[in-house]
Amino acid sequence: MDELSILIGGKAGDGIRQAGTIIGKLIGRLGYRIFLYDDYPSLIRGGHNFSVIRASGKKVLAHKDKVDIIVALNQDTVEKHHEALTKNGIILYDSDKVKSEGVGLPFSQIVKEHEGAPIMRNTAAIGAFAKMIGAEWSLLERVIKDTEKKATSLNLKIAEASYRLVGQRFFDMKQLPLKPLPIVSGNEAIALGAVQAGLNLYIAYPMTPASSILHYLASHEDELGIVTVHPENEIAVAVMALGAAYAGARTMVGTSGGGFALMTEAISLASQGEYPVVFVECQRAGPSTGVPTYTMQADLHFVLNAGHGDIVRFVVAPGDTEEAFYLTALAMNIAWEFQIPTFVLSDKHLSESLFSFDPDTIEIGASEPLLWDKKAPYKRYSFAPNGVSPLAFPGDPEATVKGTSYEHDEYGITTEDPAKIQKMQDKRLSKKPALKKRLQQIEQVKIYGNENSKTAIICWGSTKGVCTEIAEELDIKVVQPLIMEPFPVESLKNTLADVNKVIDIETNATGQLARLLACNGITIHETILRYDSRPFTVDGLLNRVKEVIS
Repeated sequence: MDELSILIGGKAGDGIRQAGTIIGKLIGRLGYRIFLYDDYPSLIRGGHNFSVIRASGKKVLAHKDKVDIIVALNQDTVEKHHEALTKNGIILYDSDKVKSEGVGLPFSQIVKEHEGAPIMRNTAAIGAFAKMIGAEWSLLERVIKDTEKKATSLNLKIAEASYRLVGQRFFDMKQLPLKPLPIVSGNEAIALGAVQAGLNLYIAYPMTPASSILHYLASHEDELGIVTVHPENEIAVAVMALGAAYAGARTMVGTSGGGFALMTEAISLASQGEYPVVFVECQRAGPSTGVPTYTMQADLHFVLNAGHGDIVRFVVAPGDTEEAFYLTALAMNIAWEFQIPTFVLSDKHLSESLFSFDPDTIEIGASEPLLWDKKAPYKRYSFAPNGVSPLAFPGDPEATVKGTSYEHDEYGITTEDPAKIQKMQDKRLSKKPALKKRLQQIEQVKIYGNENSKTAIICWGSTKGVCTEIAEELDIKVVQPLIMEPFPVESLKNTLADVNKVIDIETNATGQLARLLACNGITIHETILRYDSRPFTVDGLLNRVKEVIS
């Protein structure tokens, strides 16, 4: 079959995310392209958690409202989601805990008989699911061995016991003639992109949905050759990062909106002192604490304007894992090429969802910064046409390397002389035209769908996936700016020149991209917003776009 959607649900503590990941990996090994959406409340135990896994023979970046299989580990899952089942769909459930139509198996009893922990009901469900879609036991066995590093033998016994109880195949998912791809989250792609560009140090205070960057990098420090640090708060994170960059370490920090708010003074310091640091801001629903485990694209203008004073910055907004990898690496390179703060703007939907990831489509490495050639006395802030001064680092016996938050002269000595102040301001601001020239070498705006259509969707970040899919069905154009600052105004104007109707699609309440476009003279005719902290689904957005183009 070409496509299958699965929803697995239970309460917090039932291992729903892990089960969804294993299901995704299992089907991914058959050559299918995977997207996994994870929905969970801000609770350690209880509540209702579910994951939606969509598998297709082509690349997918969004989920649908309807699913073909519901795997229910509790009654709540059936009650909340049974209406999402397709006409020929089926519910697989734990008959010891759940009453439902469909296929019921005693997952709890199987786990008890094998003296397993209650959470291993998810393993029993995975075993039954694998048999239902026609997967060979040997394939599931390999996936479990690769994924479950603790109690592997016991998990295999429980999965096999459940696998053997299923008497028939309900869906025929055969091996596709496609190369199986690894499945990674947006945050993992961000982390790996930074490593690709030479990351030395990652500093963060945990904050959903950015926390998994810290978890991933900390658990792979040795093999990646990096160091991770968990300071006491986000202020410490930011200023520690500036100090590390001053010392020559390629450094990245990660947080969400509330933590980013605490970093804004350090962003100004990064500009004044010309410290190259990458800031990752994974948006969630706000304001304030908001809805910690759900998504929103409501921090665009905050990131574009964070920090006091005139600041040259570089801001990217990836829409999938390949872009997250590439644009994070680019942000690291730009930070060091121009000695400016750079920003990767993600959100919960991109950061925590899982995607089939094709690293072979990405070509980028670490670029070299401009270093002092020692031919003349060292001036940390020496003037240059593009504003970029050669770097030296503390410990060089031939250089005095100043760092400062005050306005200063070429040596870094504090000044209040008006002529010197203006000249140094001009030096820093001259980086922007140089940066724009550098960006002409790369793709700043992507176009999908029917390039000749008179109707265009414009979107940014994680909404890219759902927008490109519905545009293909409706035969219209999609325009996606990858770089939010410096904003690619001319490229966007050229792309939209022959379009009669431009539809802005975002997950925030005020149309933040639409406002940015309007500020740059680009007209938006229709705006479709979702701001209930959930992402657009393919079905839901398709209906809304049909309404505005009819």
